[in-house]
Amino acid sequence: MTDLEKHVNQPGRAKLVKQVRAKINELKIDYIFFQFISVTGRVVGKGIPADHWERTCEKGFQLVYGATANLFLDRHNNYIGYGPEAKELVGIPDPETFCQLPWDKKVARVFVTCFRNREERENPGGHLTSDCRGNLRIIAKEFKKKHGYQLRVGTEPEMMWLTRNEDGTPTGKGFSKPYCYHIDQFESLRPVFMRVMEYARAMGFDMIQGDHEDAPGQLELNWTYDDVLRNADRLSTYRQICAQVAREFNLIACFMTKPFMGVSASGCHTNMSLWTGGKDKVNKLGHKSLPGMDEVFTYVEGGTNTFMPDTKDVQLPGKIGLKSIGGVMKHLPALTAIGSSTVNSYRRLWDQGFWAPVYADWGYQNRTCGLRVSAPGRFEYRSVDSMHNPYLMGAGLLKAFDDGIKNNIDPGKPESRNIYEAQKAGKNVKKLPLSLGEALDRLAEDKVIQSAMPDEMYKIFHWYKNDEWERFLGATTQWDLDTYLDCLP
Repeated sequence: MTDLEKHVNQPGRAKLVKQVRAKINELKIDYIFFQFISVTGRVVGKGIPADHWERTCEKGFQLVYGATANLFLDRHNNYIGYGPEAKELVGIPDPETFCQLPWDKKVARVFVTCFRNREERENPGGHLTSDCRGNLRIIAKEFKKKHGYQLRVGTEPEMMWLTRNEDGTPTGKGFSKPYCYHIDQFESLRPVFMRVMEYARAMGFDMIQGDHEDAPGQLELNWTYDDVLRNADRLSTYRQICAQVAREFNLIACFMTKPFMGVSASGCHTNMSLWTGGKDKVNKLGHKSLPGMDEVFTYVEGGTNTFMPDTKDVQLPGKIGLKSIGGVMKHLPALTAIGSSTVNSYRRLWDQGFWAPVYADWGYQNRTCGLRVSAPGRFEYRSVDSMHNPYLMGAGLLKAFDDGIKNNIDPGKPESRNIYEAQKAGKNVKKLPLSLGEALDRLAEDKVIQSAMPDEMYKIFHWYKNDEWERFLGATTQWDLDTYLDCLP
């Protein structure tokens, strides 16, 4: 059988399809968004009436391959990744991800896995390698089979709520004042974040904390960490929720990394740990009847965290953790292209006055390093911002971990000093790439991280991002005019 046929006929799937039909009837769902994730993290797909649920589960739907690259043109007016002569992908829904949309309860969403067209002459019905969500699931399964470890991830998504003019254009201002952790400013956005939390809980988020950050209108809301794929699905869903709430309050939900100079940018620190064992447990979050499938409300609990200290030094991770840090440290330059994936991302890294994580070093609770042990049993990758694609990031980290574990990579001694003071004292520390172009060059040299984007995925990622970099280099900006318009005679 082809990959597509295996996916459709996998054990237990027929039962899940029937369970979704029962949910459709119970919740009175009329319409379903069938969605997947593009190379830049956008949510794309099709909408199909719920009457066609069973047929779509069996046959799928077709969409142009170029949707995986947002169906965008490069600066030479060529479609990125695939031309108009290419066949169409087949999207097969994953019924376990079905969930009602809380802002319109007649509509639901479900994630899909993408496959090559059934009629392709080469590898018909094969996994579509430009499907970043499908790639992450495959890579995570391979990693667990090889090492016995499950990657669990918790993300800290900062973003800004901006005001808009009557015509919908941005005013250039955040809703609140740039006072970090001030409850008064947090309170000013209470109607907004309470609506976000309401929708998030209805879609399976176990929300745990939130605060007002340093920039105007900047909030961070957190949920419980989980398996890397489920957490990536929740981060993508969180962005959709924020966009909907922005429409309801006539605001702009801004995930752009650094829209304002002189204040902090929006990061998305990614906390990681590798585990053995553990069991999936449904968290009903107060619902008497779940508005979606059990998997949407499931979190993994228990097991053994291999990153926990195994010596008397509680600031040092265990052996597996140290090797994993070693792998990430080795591949930080290439990973930067994934974690800081836009031209604007590097405004954040250049602004070192706001704890910018620009140095390829690590330490315990040391925020001046690109990687820090944030608490016993986990470490935090800090050079990740609010624009990153969590599916590519998860796959890249798994490949870095694999290299660190199998090759016993030593990360070196942790840095306890402020990295800037350590440099003044003579320490030689490498900086991360400080432009998108430089990061793409480092990725082009790193076959390990490239393997996280197999075959067509890397081709599309490089094409898309290199085009973005070239467009920036060829653009005349306001800075150019301000600097050079009157420089002569």
